[in-house]
Amino acid sequence: MKNKVCIITATRAEYGYLRSLAKRLKQSDRVKLQIIATGTHLEKKYGYTLSEIIQDGFNPDATVPILKDDSPLGVLSTMSNAITKVGESLKKLSPDMVVLLGDRYETVSIALACTILGIPIAHIGGGDVTCGAYDDMFRHALTKLSCLHFVSCEEYRKRVIQLGENPKRVFTVGALSVENVLTMKLLSKEQMQGQFDFPIEDSLLATFHPVTMGRSSQEKQFNELLSALQTQQKYNVIFTRPNADTDRSALDKMLNVFAKKNLKRVKVVDSLGIVSYLSVMKYCAGVIGNSSSGIVEAPSLKKGSIDIGNRQKGRISAGSVIHCPAKRIEILKALDVLGSDKFQKGLKSVVNMYEKRNTSQKIVKVIEDYIDRKSEIKEFYDLRGDQ
Repeated sequence: MKNKVCIITATRAEYGYLRSLAKRLKQSDRVKLQIIATGTHLEKKYGYTLSEIIQDGFNPDATVPILKDDSPLGVLSTMSNAITKVGESLKKLSPDMVVLLGDRYETVSIALACTILGIPIAHIGGGDVTCGAYDDMFRHALTKLSCLHFVSCEEYRKRVIQLGENPKRVFTVGALSVENVLTMKLLSKEQMQGQFDFPIEDSLLATFHPVTMGRSSQEKQFNELLSALQTQQKYNVIFTRPNADTDRSALDKMLNVFAKKNLKRVKVVDSLGIVSYLSVMKYCAGVIGNSSSGIVEAPSLKKGSIDIGNRQKGRISAGSVIHCPAKRIEILKALDVLGSDKFQKGLKSVVNMYEKRNTSQKIVKVIEDYIDRKSEIKEFYDLRGDQ
């Protein structure tokens, strides 16, 4: 009988990263794939991206509504739902291992449920640092709750080991999202133009997620970005909506107002889906905002990006990333750099530290080899004096 490996996904971006891994696990002769879809996948205002999972040929073993609202207490209710309701599904499905990705509050809640139920966790994406979001703390908490660790860079591997994890269970495999860039068949420029009413080549791909830690309010920071985009009208803008973090609705309202004032040059989409998102990134003039995609995926497409504020502070980044404070004048300066001939020529030689070959294949091989001895007790790994 095959061991059961359950992938749990709660957001559009998360599933986009896990997609290739899910396909490989489905093809494995040694394990049986299970999928639980929850969170924003089941919500219309976030694009009801469960349909994307189904279109990819997966029939989720469970769909679990957990989302409350984006107020602080609403987020706590969502976390509570994630523990109990996803926990109930896990009890019924009885997987031998759960695969979790990233750093979100839903994810750490699900990890707590797995711990109580005695289900080992394989965690993807540990060791990063993002000082501007409470995701940073959730990510490290997930590391301590997990038994297997798949990190994107060697520096992140060292950090996971520093947290007391056995080096034999920490694997540097690259970023799954970059594997999508390298292997996925993207849409042609003509196909993309059919989806949008203005030239993508003259557009910025923009996303601004809630800033959950920091002294400056997220509304003030977002307003600085919108003000800069209003001033610098060289570019059209394709905005994807923010994710389901605390007080997301405030940013959503600001984006709606901005889009109505700039109907001819601003397009807002709930969710592009991974193929369309990467296709837009491939042909656009550049990426702007505070999404990790501008740091992790964009360099592999030789695309310049502007990272605004502190949300992603601490991540390793390539020379294609322009970091700037969330201030209108600084964003305008960054836009000038992005559009300069010197910067654009330099993009050709950019090296992406998150890029490695066969990421999902390596993860599956480790899971297959480990799952038969999953009963091993996890112990804290102390660093020696020379480490």
